[in-house]
Amino acid sequence: MSNNDDEDLTIPRAAMNKMIKEILPTIRVANDSRELILNCCTEFIHLISSEANEICNQQTKKTISPEHVLQALDKLGFGDFRQAAQEVVEDCKQVAAKRRRQSTRLEHLGIPEEELLRQQQELFAKAREEQAQAEQAQWQMMQQQQFAAQMAQAQQAPGGPNSSNADDDEY
Repeated sequence: MSNNDDEDLTIPRAAMNKMIKEILPTIRVANDSRELILNCCTEFIHLISSEANEICNQQTKKTISPEHVLQALDKLGFGDFRQAAQEVVEDCKQVAAKRRRQSTRLEHLGIPEEELLRQQQELFAKAREEQAQAEQAQWQMMQQQQFAAQMAQAQQAPGGPNSSNADDDEY
């Protein structure tokens, strides 16, 4: 396995450093200790996930569930972590439920999706019309400026409307 493959299979160092800093804010941790902690955490995750996968396969399931992970903790002698892990599972379920409730806010508006789409299309059309009007006004202003510049240039040019030419008097 290459070095790059090893890095893909570990916890990001920045995340690990943040956790260490949160847990031990007043203690300095040497880089080799950080590396050891990182490797231990990675190995722990591999161990638990492998065991949870075996439990899942024994139950002829295709997806590892939180219950499989909790059983793996017990089977590998990490039962002390079970309560904390169950609390995390419950927190995750609450966050997921909250997300589902937020994602259904449109449903609670009482406006059918078709009506919302129609309103959106109206807003887009209005925005396009305003943009076209702004571009038209800008083009007209540019045309007026060009015309004014041409008139000023014509007045300053020899033989222009305000210039006097002695030859014109000799007809």
